[in-house]
Amino acid sequence: MTDPIAAKGLAKRFWEKKPLAQMSPAEWEALCDGCGKCCLNKLEDEDTQEVALTRVACRLLDDATCRCTHYENRHQFVPDCIVLKPENLDTHAYWMPLTCAYRLLWQGKPLYDWHPLISGDPDSVHTAGISVQYGTVSEFDTPFEEWEDHIIEEPT
Repeated sequence: MTDPIAAKGLAKRFWEKKPLAQMSPAEWEALCDGCGKCCLNKLEDEDTQEVALTRVACRLLDDATCRCTHYENRHQFVPDCIVLKPENLDTHAYWMPLTCAYRLLWQGKPLYDWHPLISGDPDSVHTAGISVQYGTVSEFDTPFEEWEDHIIEEPT
């Protein structure tokens, strides 16, 4: 698979040397491991604020590639899709996948060995079983009342 995020030309292990707020747009985008989990619909407990991921995918997620089919203009189709930035990580990190590079770095943790920036292989996230590749259901075909039936556990 061709890596949709161009990591060529980026400084080696830039994420260990540069704060998130100082990263270039290319560096920021390269942090995405391509797992697709941020594009899953989530359920949040109103009392505990605990967030559960479901296999119910956003209408724009291609679960073969685990990428958004309309990334650049996704807000035309999904107006409430979050644009994650260093300045809003503190309000969004809690619902992001536990394995997400943005969340990990924000928490001061290292990236996993399967992360494409470390492995050099854009498919390593799929090989490691971290992505949602071929494991989602459509939000159009899954009534909200059934989302709880599709909760998935995250690797820790």
